[in-house]
Amino acid sequence: MKPHNIKAFTLTAILLFGSFCGLPLKTAAEQSTVPKNIIVMIGDGMGIGQMEIARQLEYGKKGVLNMEKMEHLALMHTYSANNSVTDSAAGGTAIATGVKTNNGSIAVDSAGKEIDSILDASQINGKKAGIISTSMITDATPAAFSASAPNRWTGNADIARQIYKHNLDVILGGGAKYFSPKEQNGTDLIDTFRQSGYTIAADKNQLRAAPSNGKLLGLFNQGYMQFVNDRDIFHSKEPTLNEMTEKALSVLAGSDKGFFLMVEGGRIDHASHAADFTGIWKETAEFDSTVKEVTSWAKKRGDTLVVVLADHETMGISSSEPMNVAGLKNVKASSEYMASQIKKTGNGEIIPESLVEVLQKYANIKLSPQEAQQLIKNLQSPGKSIYPSQITGWEIGSVIALHNLAGAQDRSIRAASKTTGGHTANSIAVFAEGPGSENFKGVIDNTDISRIIMKAAHIPFVPGQHKAR
Repeated sequence: MKPHNIKAFTLTAILLFGSFCGLPLKTAAEQSTVPKNIIVMIGDGMGIGQMEIARQLEYGKKGVLNMEKMEHLALMHTYSANNSVTDSAAGGTAIATGVKTNNGSIAVDSAGKEIDSILDASQINGKKAGIISTSMITDATPAAFSASAPNRWTGNADIARQIYKHNLDVILGGGAKYFSPKEQNGTDLIDTFRQSGYTIAADKNQLRAAPSNGKLLGLFNQGYMQFVNDRDIFHSKEPTLNEMTEKALSVLAGSDKGFFLMVEGGRIDHASHAADFTGIWKETAEFDSTVKEVTSWAKKRGDTLVVVLADHETMGISSSEPMNVAGLKNVKASSEYMASQIKKTGNGEIIPESLVEVLQKYANIKLSPQEAQQLIKNLQSPGKSIYPSQITGWEIGSVIALHNLAGAQDRSIRAASKTTGGHTANSIAVFAEGPGSENFKGVIDNTDISRIIMKAAHIPFVPGQHKAR
């Protein structure tokens, strides 16, 4: 028998045996042990408590999140170089680069030296690359993969320029103001992208119409993208996280050498800072719905490693026994939006009656005069914070959580958290599926993520290594 006939006979025998035994037959792609594509999905601030809130409010006590159905699971520690509790900049950096850094620093080591990420290594290896976030695209987590900044609070405009120089294939999220002439010393950076061949999208219809055979920049809000719970109020024209991810996959999937994609549900963290349990539910549920779409897409191909995790946990969120689920489901807007609706006097003082009216309208909570005065007092003396513009929403969210007996850190702990605004050191769940996912197991560190992914993909990567961007 000729060699090619022997091979054909052997393959036929294997297929028949598998069929006879009732074993599932896998395609060549499904038999791959080295992932062609890498998708890292990060729920910012999403601890096990946030997942539990989303699970119960979305599916009930017997329900299961889509990420919980993934093949492999590990627990991850998150401390930073200079703190037992990380912020998003240091947490994102550890995941993206395999190096611990100080809170507030993005893709630089603790000495301030710029370091490369696994997105960089993937591009060097010939892969296409993309970043997606419902936060600003220049914010800590997406920036950790695509830029470097010693100080996350002052580097947004420079990060936008670095993102342009990075020659990414897909960039989708908020933060358009940092690409504007005002922030770019007179240069319209969005127009610079356009002249470089990018399709530009500013709403969900333009995103949907964008071709899948070129580079894509979509900036859908001047700042953060809208909370899920506020979209109807604003008659939103922004795409969902699902829609952004679906478009990104259509753009990236045509690469012969595969792609690297980072997808962030960025506003889980913002809802958690405010102890906005309704927001936590809806933001996490949308992220989890996107996980379902991504893992379904990946399973059909068999050549894609999907890793789902968080950078840290925020506010010690938990599902308490007396938690009023019905009350939380009846909250009609984010606490941030409620804060924007409170009326003030000409001197800038909050009008108590307006505060009571807003919470009654949007949260179905009737504050007593004493409660209203205490809330106003809290708003007038919140203590120093790295997030001063968001304090009103945070205080309102804490009141709503307390009224509904939902578990979260006390507001005083949040106020005393000088570098994180209420993050915790709680371990994070890491879910993985696809080629190489079996290496995610046990208790690991956030710096292990990059090593495991790059080793699985057979891509050379040395944490802490710097190459010219």
